[in-house]
Amino acid sequence: MKNLLFLLSLSFITLFVSCKTQSAHVITITNNLNIPRSLETIEINKSDLTLKHGESFEKLSVKDLETKSILVSQFVDDNQDGEVDKLLFQPEIEANSNKKFELIQVDEGSKPEIIDYCYSRFVPERTDDYAWENNKVAFRTYGPVAQKMVEDNIKGGTLSSGIDAWLKRVEYPIINKWYKKNDEKLGAYHKDDGEGLDNFHVGVSRGVGGIAVKKDTTYYVSRNFTNWKTITTGPIRTSFILEYADWDADGQTISETKHIALDYGSNMSKFEIELSGTNAISAGLTLHENDGEPTQNEENGWISYWQPHEDSELATAIVVPNGNMIDSELYVTSLKDQSNLYTQIKVNNGKAVYYAGFCWKKANQFASKADWETYLSDFNKKINNPLVVSFN
Repeated sequence: MKNLLFLLSLSFITLFVSCKTQSAHVITITNNLNIPRSLETIEINKSDLTLKHGESFEKLSVKDLETKSILVSQFVDDNQDGEVDKLLFQPEIEANSNKKFELIQVDEGSKPEIIDYCYSRFVPERTDDYAWENNKVAFRTYGPVAQKMVEDNIKGGTLSSGIDAWLKRVEYPIINKWYKKNDEKLGAYHKDDGEGLDNFHVGVSRGVGGIAVKKDTTYYVSRNFTNWKTITTGPIRTSFILEYADWDADGQTISETKHIALDYGSNMSKFEIELSGTNAISAGLTLHENDGEPTQNEENGWISYWQPHEDSELATAIVVPNGNMIDSELYVTSLKDQSNLYTQIKVNNGKAVYYAGFCWKKANQFASKADWETYLSDFNKKINNPLVVSFN
């Protein structure tokens, strides 16, 4: 009888320990590359976890089991149904190694300080821009009011689906500050007061990653976005959606919806574009005065344009993952703002994916063209070999 009671007790203890172990949300992240990884975003879906009774997904934090520290994290309601469905964080993983993390609930006082470096919004006070930024770079593009002003010959409009670059050289957010400064004194953000400035000309060019469809020797483009939706802002990611009216490419009707995201620490915005009417698009980089150095590195999946820019230097780039770059072309024309360095990208299952961004030498992020191009090759290597996430 004593033996039976002992066995039953042992079984209960084993079951209790087993259940306790299984209920912990332990995550192992593996880096299979021979380079260290940081500033890459891990996404944990709510559906990946089996939550205990009474446990709330949106109250979980990420603990580094090696350092015992709580990491900065961000929740996202990706499908906009009113409930968060994704948890984001950025681990540091050494080359060819793995690291363990646990999702736990902690007191508010134990959480790290949160700064919304990754920010975006619609800007009705400056006609109707949509602008976005992180701690490295900032961008904007143009809406339907700006288009109509051009069509109605009203001064101050912009007719372009190109992507503008705002050259910031501070870590903290500047979008609201610069627009406010411009409200107080028109054109104020065209002057550098130490934070950077807007002196990047877009016009009807593709700017930094605007798209086109090529037919024969001509590139056809859309007009300004017609609708927008902000998905998230926060310490790790901002993301949003831009919709465009259907447009014509020499008899082909193209539909286009851009899903754009920018993560902390990255110089590159991710463009995931829903399309119909074409099996390939071209994403472009403006050549401005055509006095820069284009690089077409199709083998490593990127193009770049390094150019003199007023009293400094500037580089723009497009990176295409998963071998989906078809080719590239240096397109030079006498037509104003229509010379671009293009890469042609496959449309797979109605989507084209690429990354577009830039660096400004005055921001002290990259010292040379060689440093920038090393970054691009490493960037594509990383997105083609993502960190591997496994659960307990």
